[in-house]
Amino acid sequence: MEPPFTVALVGRPNVGKSRLFNRIAGRRIAIVHDQAGVTRDVNTTVVDSHYTLLDTGGIGLVADMDHERLIAAAEAQVWLAVEAADLICLVVDAREGLTTLDETIAERLRNSGKPLLLVVNKADHERQEDSLYEFSALGIGDPLAVSAEHGRNIAELRKRLGEAAGPVPAPEAESSPHRIHLAFVGRPNVGKSSLCNSLLQDERLVVSEVPGTTRDSVMLDLDYEAADGRVLPYRLVDTAGLRRRKRVDHSIEYFSTVRSREAMERADIVFLVVDAEEGVTRQDKALAGEVMESGRCVVLLINKWDVAIDRFRGRQPEGYNNIAEFRADYAKSALAELFFLPDSPVLFVSALRGFSMERILKAARQLWEISGRDLPTPRVNRLVQDLLNQRQPRYMGQKRFKAYYAVQTGKRPFVFRLFCNRATKLEDNYRRYLQRGFIRNFGLRGCPVRFELRGKEVRYAGRETEGRKGGRR
Repeated sequence: MEPPFTVALVGRPNVGKSRLFNRIAGRRIAIVHDQAGVTRDVNTTVVDSHYTLLDTGGIGLVADMDHERLIAAAEAQVWLAVEAADLICLVVDAREGLTTLDETIAERLRNSGKPLLLVVNKADHERQEDSLYEFSALGIGDPLAVSAEHGRNIAELRKRLGEAAGPVPAPEAESSPHRIHLAFVGRPNVGKSSLCNSLLQDERLVVSEVPGTTRDSVMLDLDYEAADGRVLPYRLVDTAGLRRRKRVDHSIEYFSTVRSREAMERADIVFLVVDAEEGVTRQDKALAGEVMESGRCVVLLINKWDVAIDRFRGRQPEGYNNIAEFRADYAKSALAELFFLPDSPVLFVSALRGFSMERILKAARQLWEISGRDLPTPRVNRLVQDLLNQRQPRYMGQKRFKAYYAVQTGKRPFVFRLFCNRATKLEDNYRRYLQRGFIRNFGLRGCPVRFELRGKEVRYAGRETEGRKGGRR
């Protein structure tokens, strides 16, 4: 359960709101960079289980013709955060002094009627405090001088925020159900933010046709009421568009990529978003490989399917009697391109039209429940022997690979320890054969399966040594 009190950090661009956000939170969440306009969506975090902190984009960023709508949308998010907040911290810059834009923002905040706290950031030295009197002209009370970069007076700021929030909410008597983390990853401009907005039924994220609109990973909670009346908690993570590593040549883009990959590794379920018009690209394949490395459950999400339907109806391709046949063939082809995925479910949706969006949450719930299963050891061993008998592995030197015993040692992802004659690396094709066998026989579609090989003792020159352990493959 989120704390009922909310604090928003607001101000013009490049006054250090994101750095201050990280300082108050006690960890690096928001991307920090000297370039103005890095923060576009609203970042949120819960501080000490006491209050929710919002980091907003800069107000008054100068727009060029190409990005005017994007910047306007980002500013709209700021004022939505102001409306949602119980306390607003107006952040200004001690080095630059009072500006006309500060005065404009302060006037609008005063008119909001919300409690305000004036925070003068970048006050790195005590001697700067003598020049802070000019900020009193904003009519927001005495300024609090802080330095987010050096941590100066952050403890005092946290104290004031805590006092404003009131008593810490008592913990709930009953443990809350797990909030399933869903990470939406994909190339730039495939509709990840639009998908989150459609699920939330709210314009919480900046959506634009300009690639790279989302710079940071943004987490948003969704409590979904199911048909049976149950409230199912989810956390949606909208990530920046991931590019191939060699094409990331800007520091902001680099940190965006790092955050996206961190979000993916922390997620419970990853939705790999593909543009229906473009199909699976080389970059999609590379991203799918990274998802597999993270060990997360994965669903292939084909967005903009409404466009494909419209084109199918306008000019029906040869060989298909209806859209269902076309969709089935599309899914088959996409999975063939991404053959290393764990037989992932394929969902066809349209964020723009809200088409089949409920299937996303249903699939996530099913995968979460499936990925937490404990599989019976006798069934696991029978399956291993059946798979080995159906398709014998190739000889490695003078011996074939043999597995004597198998046991599940992990879940989310599934890990199975195989006690075998030799802990040599499984060939990729045979490893995938075994993985497919586990996925299909136990109904683990979308769940990664890993094997940990444990070799038996072998003899060398009259002495016994312990067989080396094979890594997870």
